[in-house]
Amino acid sequence: MASNEGFLTDEQRELLRQASQNAEVLSSSPKSPSSLLSEHQIKISTGGRAPSLGFAVRHVRRSHSGKLPRVKKDGAGGKGTWGKLLDTDGDSCVDRNDPNYDSGEEPYHLIGTTVSDPFDEYKKVVVSIIEEYFSTGGVELAASDLRDLGSSEYHHYFVKRLVSMAMDRHDKEKEMASVLLSALYADVISSAQISQGFVMLLESADDLALDILDAVDILALFIARAVVDDILPPAFLTRAKKTLPETSKGLQVIQTAEKSYLSAPHHAEFVERRWGGSTHVTVEEVKKKMADLLREYVESGDAAEACRCIRELGVSFFHHEVVKRALVLAMEIQAAEVHILELLKEAAEEGLISSSQMAKGFGRLAESLDDLSLDIPSAKALFQSMVPKAISEGWLDPSFLKPSGEGGKLEDDDKRLRDFKEEAVTIIHEYFLSDDIPELIRSLEDLAAPEFNPIFLKKLITLAMDRKNREKEMASVLLSSLHTEIFSTEDMVNGFVMLLESAEDTALDILDASNELAFFLARAVIDDVLVPLNLDEISSKLPPNCSGSETVHMARSLVAARHAGERILRCWGGGTGWAVEDAKDKITKLLEEYESGGVVSEACQCIRDLGMPFFNHEVVKKALVMAMEKKNDRMLDLLQECFGEGLITINQMTKGFVRIRDGLDDLALDIPNAGEKFRFYVEHAKRNGWLLPSFALSGVDATPSPSSPSTLG
Repeated sequence: MASNEGFLTDEQRELLRQASQNAEVLSSSPKSPSSLLSEHQIKISTGGRAPSLGFAVRHVRRSHSGKLPRVKKDGAGGKGTWGKLLDTDGDSCVDRNDPNYDSGEEPYHLIGTTVSDPFDEYKKVVVSIIEEYFSTGGVELAASDLRDLGSSEYHHYFVKRLVSMAMDRHDKEKEMASVLLSALYADVISSAQISQGFVMLLESADDLALDILDAVDILALFIARAVVDDILPPAFLTRAKKTLPETSKGLQVIQTAEKSYLSAPHHAEFVERRWGGSTHVTVEEVKKKMADLLREYVESGDAAEACRCIRELGVSFFHHEVVKRALVLAMEIQAAEVHILELLKEAAEEGLISSSQMAKGFGRLAESLDDLSLDIPSAKALFQSMVPKAISEGWLDPSFLKPSGEGGKLEDDDKRLRDFKEEAVTIIHEYFLSDDIPELIRSLEDLAAPEFNPIFLKKLITLAMDRKNREKEMASVLLSSLHTEIFSTEDMVNGFVMLLESAEDTALDILDASNELAFFLARAVIDDVLVPLNLDEISSKLPPNCSGSETVHMARSLVAARHAGERILRCWGGGTGWAVEDAKDKITKLLEEYESGGVVSEACQCIRDLGMPFFNHEVVKKALVMAMEKKNDRMLDLLQECFGEGLITINQMTKGFVRIRDGLDDLALDIPNAGEKFRFYVEHAKRNGWLLPSFALSGVDATPSPSSPSTLG
């Protein structure tokens, strides 16, 4: 530096000396604007370049007054500044090769980090998993890859993608896709995700049809196969129909699945053979494999190996055939009976053979006992000894022994039961023609078989479901009469349990069976044939995860909806119900007529003639309001008579009081002392047992009132 000082003026040398001193100060202390030269001055003193001080110098523009200048638009400085950075022509840019290049003069750019969407990543990976599966056929590998991938919340997309990719390929891939879905069901992909995936497929059916000519038929077959393989409940079809537009291809898919596939005789075998893919074996081949593995088991006694072979067959919907063949083998080789029953027990406990498949296998054998007895004379005795063992050990449902209209139950062999069923069908057909309830009740009493009342209920509703709305309405009206006259609540509960147990079979013949059964259940509650708690009782008697449980849930939803009574009464457009406004008008007129001097028995008959027992809470409400307005306690006499006769139930009575209680504030605008009067009516009702114990005044002044309605002003 000394050699260069001769080229500088004294002033420049002084500035350079000061800059060096400042550098030393800065290296040992924080930067302070008051103790340093401005960076602008340093830049001038060094020929336009900032001195190398060992750290980055901030470019801070300051006015001579010490105030910060106001920055103009696009970064240009204010008064007293040098203007906009590189403010030359529009095409100018910073030259990085310039000796005076300063990276601080580069325009600022936001460095964006691309945030990957987990769903997008999932989509990419599952396509490769599916492609690999179609190439190798490795079910376990595909399941392992999907499990390792995680993101189970997106598995519905895997279902959609797998099926849509298979739809555009050969039958081999279609069969492979169905096999993979069955393998993944419950273990890797939940039933809800399976259902959601098929819903997405139905919603995109219009788009699929643009690329795949027979998309409707192929997708219908996939859905039918899923139902047959027990990975979609039959009720899925009913629910899906409600959500799809009438003009959509998705609705055509559901209708095709129901009519062309699931309604066909022996539809399970037909659907399973439809694609004939490489993973497929014919029904006869499956039966032969089942016979071979059972024979091998009898010889080896290795239950674990036998269960593995059953699992590898991959025909969970056909396990009833394993049960049937195992039982026949036990009859043929009686020394092997103990081992056969142990195998079935282990298969049931592992969940390999479901309870419904187990019961179905026993049922199929029960149906063929007469023919089997020709070859094995002791077949019936052996069968009847095996059933109690299976039930006592817990791997056959006890409901198998209950009387039922299903062909597989033991009581189907009882002549008296068969005769009763034939008579019941005749009686029901005559009722549908004549609408004569008293005659039907006399005919039932003549049969003298009250233990078969649940079977009659099942036959009645099953026959009505296959007819028009008129017969459905007549069946519900008849249930109310039967409950009043000869059927107990237990008969009603058991009858509905039988109906729901066979709901899946009923759905094969009646497309909307689940919906209609739900309405029959809800109507029974509305008509006081059942109470809401009976729905819980019915549900507890059904096998877990069956379609009947879903029907009960649907019935609960119908009953809990607003204005449920009016809606459910009109669901079949029956001729026994009035429009709601007409009913209210008739109730008002009959109460007015009674209040003006009528007799109690006539008023009760008018209420009965309305034929709307679910709406009797309106009678209670209007009677109480009229008693408040006209200060006439004769209305309480009418309510007492209705309650005593059973014309108005405690549920309807309580509901009427609840409606008054909830609307008491509005009522007080017209009747100032409505609260006092209502409190008195509640006390009177409780003394006479009209109200449920759960009823509470809930906000109404609970101070006892010494007055009666007739003396309250």
